[in-house]
Amino acid sequence: MTQLTEHTPSFPAEPLVRGGRSAAVAAAFVRGGVAAGLGLGALAVLVTAAWISSPYPDSGPGEALHTAAGLWLLAHGVDLIRTDTLSGAPAPLGVAPLLLMALPAWLVHRAARDTLEPYMEETDDSAAARTAAGTAARAAAGTAARTAAGTAARAAAGTAAGMAAVAAVCGGYLLVAAAVVLYAASGSLPADLASAGLWLPLTLAVSAGLGVWTAAGRPLPRQEQAAVALRSAGPALVVLSAGGAAVFGASLVWHAAAAQESYAGLTGEWWGRVTVLLLAAALVPNAAVWGTSYGLGPGFALGTGASATPLGVTGTAALPPFPLLAALPGEGPGGWVHGAAAAVPLVAAVVLGAGVGRSARSWTGREAALTALLGAWACGVVTALLTAAAGGPLGSGRLAAFGPVWWQTGAAAVLWCGAVGVPAALGVRAWGLRGRKQAPEPTATPHARIPVPVPAPDLPPGPAPAPAPAAIPAPSGAPSRPPSFRPSFRPSFRMPFRLPFRPSFRAPEESQPQKAPGPLPGIADANDGASENGGEGAVGGGYGYGYAYDEAGFEPYDFLPAAWERTPPPLVTPPPPVTPPPLVTPPHPVTPPPPVTPGDPAAPGAEGDDA
Repeated sequence: MTQLTEHTPSFPAEPLVRGGRSAAVAAAFVRGGVAAGLGLGALAVLVTAAWISSPYPDSGPGEALHTAAGLWLLAHGVDLIRTDTLSGAPAPLGVAPLLLMALPAWLVHRAARDTLEPYMEETDDSAAARTAAGTAARAAAGTAARTAAGTAARAAAGTAAGMAAVAAVCGGYLLVAAAVVLYAASGSLPADLASAGLWLPLTLAVSAGLGVWTAAGRPLPRQEQAAVALRSAGPALVVLSAGGAAVFGASLVWHAAAAQESYAGLTGEWWGRVTVLLLAAALVPNAAVWGTSYGLGPGFALGTGASATPLGVTGTAALPPFPLLAALPGEGPGGWVHGAAAAVPLVAAVVLGAGVGRSARSWTGREAALTALLGAWACGVVTALLTAAAGGPLGSGRLAAFGPVWWQTGAAAVLWCGAVGVPAALGVRAWGLRGRKQAPEPTATPHARIPVPVPAPDLPPGPAPAPAPAAIPAPSGAPSRPPSFRPSFRPSFRMPFRLPFRPSFRAPEESQPQKAPGPLPGIADANDGASENGGEGAVGGGYGYGYAYDEAGFEPYDFLPAAWERTPPPLVTPPPPVTPPPLVTPPHPVTPPPPVTPGDPAAPGAEGDDA
């Protein structure tokens, strides 16, 4: 057991690639079919519930399932053909509710993301771990290069396997979609084959591509300008969509009475009203896109030969009774209220330019302008795709063209975002650079500062300085002084502050030689304080390194370059010593003679009397 755990596990060079890849592809294929079945089942439940709740159903449950299949195809952008018209002629139906399209798009996105995530983790984590283990185990054999090449090959193989799994997801989804097209062909809402061959794969590819992008961590282009352009186009698109919804909401509130009358006139049953309400809710995103197109300028078509723009409604509109269509502007020229819708693209373009300008402070003006133009094109492409999905035919004849024209709306978005976004980006960039100073151009400076010698200033003429007193040699019996410390380097720095003391490197008292007599009293008095701490009176004075010495010709070292040395002040001739006046000795006090007592034999003259 210990022998098995102590050895490094060996990874097979070729794992069960065929069997594992086949199983993964089969699982991905099934996952795609399940995603299609979930969307179709949700619509089937909804339509079947409506059929059950209807008090007067016109057909059986089979027709309800055919209707659910047709709605599922309509949710992918496929045009349907209505065969039960009053005239008996088939009429196309191509206005797909965008909220209904969100369900299958989300299911495909989730299936592609969940299928690719394990392969991305294998490529990022497991392959890196196997690389480290294999490299450490075979480094002694000199196979590190082959290990790196094998790891890169495995990573590429993992990525290819992941993309194959995503393709399998799309294949399973398309298989179910083909079966639904065949099933709906026998009902009252068959699919247009040309439209199905175009919009089904396109919707599937866009949704699966977003899933792959999400599984990869939502990366942006490595080129900085492209990444900033896409990042700035996102908020601009949000502003366009929100502004279009606000325009539509304001118009619906303004025409609330007409919308309520249309809603009440469609059906009198409660379930019929619920059905109309659900259909209107599914068409709210379409109305927001129509409002965006209205604010951009091209407007939208209200049938063949009729259109609505901020300048007014031209032609005779063919509007079927529906609550949302009651919010459309009336006939005649537009006023300032209709022109206020132009604020939507204006604000969106400013948002785009501000996003680019904040990131372009280190760029040139040309780079900032090109980045704003690239963001404008991104907004135009996305707006054109949304416009193409939000419109379509509602019937034949005058209703064959209904909704905004995709290429006109996309071109208007590019023009608005380019004409306003570029100046806004340049203005925001200039505003951000208003307080920034121009950085000086870098110059070739040496790493070490080399001082430039400065000539000493001319000293005023004066008497020659007195020679320094000679040192008296120490007696032969005195201990010798240790050799003086003379550093072998000269640092090129200077302290930015002055020390409150002067260090002294004096030798011990017992090893100091005998000094010569000090200078004159006047000079000694002036330098007493400095001489105590190595100042002017000490050897090397004036620079804080005074220490005694008795070597002839010794040069003191001050740790500073010669060009930075302080110029000594001019020597002042000491005044001549003042001779004090001679001291006057006070006279000795005169002692008086002692008094003479008569009869004293010691008194003078007593001896003569006796004679």
